[in-house]
Amino acid sequence: MKPIYLDYNATTPIAPEVADAMIPYLKGFFGNPSSSHFYGRQCKEAVDKARNQVASLLNCDAEELIFTSGGSESNNYALKGYAFANQDKGKHIITSSIEHPAVTEVCKFLETEGFEVTYLPVDETGRVQLSDVKKAIRPDTILISIMYANNEVGTLQPISEISKLAQQNNIIVHTDCAQAVGKVPVNVQELGVDLLTLAGHKFYGPKGIGALYIREGIKLQKLIHGADHERNLRAGTENVLEIVGLGKAAELAMEEEDKRMRHEMNLIRILRRNLSKLSDVQFNGNNDFCLPNTLSVSFKKIPVNEILSRLKHVAASAGAACHTDCVSVSATLDAMKVPLEYAMGTIRFSVGRYTTKTEIDLASNEIIEVIKSLRRDANQKKSKLM
Repeated sequence: MKPIYLDYNATTPIAPEVADAMIPYLKGFFGNPSSSHFYGRQCKEAVDKARNQVASLLNCDAEELIFTSGGSESNNYALKGYAFANQDKGKHIITSSIEHPAVTEVCKFLETEGFEVTYLPVDETGRVQLSDVKKAIRPDTILISIMYANNEVGTLQPISEISKLAQQNNIIVHTDCAQAVGKVPVNVQELGVDLLTLAGHKFYGPKGIGALYIREGIKLQKLIHGADHERNLRAGTENVLEIVGLGKAAELAMEEEDKRMRHEMNLIRILRRNLSKLSDVQFNGNNDFCLPNTLSVSFKKIPVNEILSRLKHVAASAGAACHTDCVSVSATLDAMKVPLEYAMGTIRFSVGRYTTKTEIDLASNEIIEVIKSLRRDANQKKSKLM
């Protein structure tokens, strides 16, 4: 029996509909989209269709999208591209203390290039406070980059409010939406952002493909130089096969948005209710502003590596990095000030399109039994020492 997959925030399987859309471009349509002949036009039309599908999902103009190799490249291009192209206006950037490494590592790099970065704190639910954003703004602030949905605890950030504040101060806003797209509505007009990142493998598309929304009028310094692909913003022959897959995944996300959200919310509700039967359990995140598919759970004084090693039939992610002799708490849990005795035993469960109630019940039973077993073992060790 395969383990029950509860790690949809790490990656999603390719949807059958997406795979079916891709197959013709794996087997038959091989042309270069830049070629003007029949074979090139076939693939150019496929790329254009996919761009329109993604644009419809985000409610933007197709010309405001470029395809990338994934979320990391999109984040790199958004931050480095805007910072270097606009450093004459200022060299101060604002981000949060709970961003994905694809943002924090870029910020660290920019600091070596003479930029200053303010890392905003979050409250105990992992949410950035607008008052802190306001305090951090300086005359030389040129960019604010805040993720929409946190990948670990699922907390959603007040991006539209941050965007309004930024607009009042002539500051550009980027948001990493890799974890949000396909799980909650993502509308660039409502969010008010200028740059937005998405990654195909987070919503049933293939790995190695993503997109960056660039609001009309925003100037970026190129990262990849070469021919004038993607409106001369990102050189390299388009990855037609995966672009087609991304487009189909976007179309599915639009069609299934409400259904997916209801399905995932129901499963998480059941999982939370089941795990609440245990004592010394803490749930992390914001109850009102959160992804419908994510549950971060902390088990008091039980190292997460011990929990995961005993979960033979459940695949999930640790909220702490486990090593042979120590547990390193994640930056997100640290920023949320989750007590160490809980943070060291944190697991992220994330459900998706194919998760069933039966799987949640089976997983819950195994998780509860493993926690009880580990606590019995701990108590027995304690008794022997006494």
